[in-house]
Amino acid sequence: MVLTAPAMIDSHAGGALLDREAESPFASSTVIRNYIDHLRMWPVRAYVDRKSAVASFPYIGKLPVEVKEVVATKVEVKEVVMIAPKVAVKEAMASMMSANLAKAAEVRRVINESDFIYRSMRLGKEGLSETAFEYAWRGYHNLVKKGSIRRRSILSIADFSQSSSVKRMYVIDIRHRRLLYRTYVAHGQNSGAEYAEDFSNEPESFKSSLGFYVTKTTYFGKNGLSLRLDGVDNGYNDKAMKRNIVLHGCSYVGDQYLENFGSTGTSLGCPALPAAISSQIIHAVKGGSCLFIFHPTPDYLDHSAIINE
Repeated sequence: MVLTAPAMIDSHAGGALLDREAESPFASSTVIRNYIDHLRMWPVRAYVDRKSAVASFPYIGKLPVEVKEVVATKVEVKEVVMIAPKVAVKEAMASMMSANLAKAAEVRRVINESDFIYRSMRLGKEGLSETAFEYAWRGYHNLVKKGSIRRRSILSIADFSQSSSVKRMYVIDIRHRRLLYRTYVAHGQNSGAEYAEDFSNEPESFKSSLGFYVTKTTYFGKNGLSLRLDGVDNGYNDKAMKRNIVLHGCSYVGDQYLENFGSTGTSLGCPALPAAISSQIIHAVKGGSCLFIFHPTPDYLDHSAIINE
């Protein structure tokens, strides 16, 4: 049995129930459709002529001595060269089939969990995109499997598919199925104005970086209490530490700033929070929890190793 994320979190938080749901249809899920598109098995051709067979299966030319001796008394070695690739390919195909079926079953369980949690917590009524939560849950599940997340009970999502003028930062208590915080969060100034549309992993780009982060330690800087973020999505946010991308509070995010200026301000690339609540959120998520910055950018969703592994 493949352990589900809730089962890893505690011994009772939905694991058994979710297993009972594991055979439910899942084809309508955004993530599962995207993932299944990549589950392809490419058959290997077993060439029958000696030259092609040896080129395609180099190990055939090194058959064990005992096999050659036994076969030599009954058939020509040439026949072994023709038959052995078929056996090897059959075994390889069976192994691939088994691995793909196991992976598909695991993905189905993860999607069922995502759907169950999203609906039971009524996160849609809180404004969180179902697509954002599905991708967040899939990456969170994979990071938990790898042992990358120390604090498994907290999952934070910044849904950058939403306007910066709405509360699009969600801090979720996975263990107790509670939404701890929902608040505003700024994106990088070169990522866009009201909506974030362009992202970068490069220093001095002043853009936000998509993907999964693991929270680290706190420190006091020019923005007060701040939280270091380790970007673990290779190629998308793995330069976060070098760029000094941190979670911090600021004066240009929040209700008062919106009332005065009509829009939320932008950062130099950090996910900046309202100053009045930033310290509470930082203490809630620090020390190894998962933060996911989401946007429906196809390049990222299709190629993130964390989502698609």
